[in-house]
Amino acid sequence: MKYMLLVHHDENVINALPEIELQALRAESVQLANDINAENKYIDAAPLYAASTGTCVRVRGGETFTTDGPFAETREQLGGYYLINAENLDEALAFARRIPGARIGTVEIRPVMKLDGLPEK
Repeated sequence: MKYMLLVHHDENVINALPEIELQALRAESVQLANDINAENKYIDAAPLYAASTGTCVRVRGGETFTTDGPFAETREQLGGYYLINAENLDEALAFARRIPGARIGTVEIRPVMKLDGLPEK
């Protein structure tokens, strides 16, 4: 089953890290992605730019509305993700524990729903 591991963190905490520490966290994240890949469980992973670079789209009554930034003001923002294949939630939890962002934020684990008709990758 596919699982999305969503990495949430406080951008103020990330911005306050010394550059060398930030680079170390990123290198550790890349190594984890390679470790997951070596186990044939890796699908995709990436950090995201700051929430302030986002654009939200809503369609109401056929009219499109866009707003800059995150949909909701929260202390933690979505900072990145890992998309993996895991046998079950326990295996997904084992990978989530290893994500560096879990030490400074939260990793949300969500099973990915299979929807017939979507293109296969």
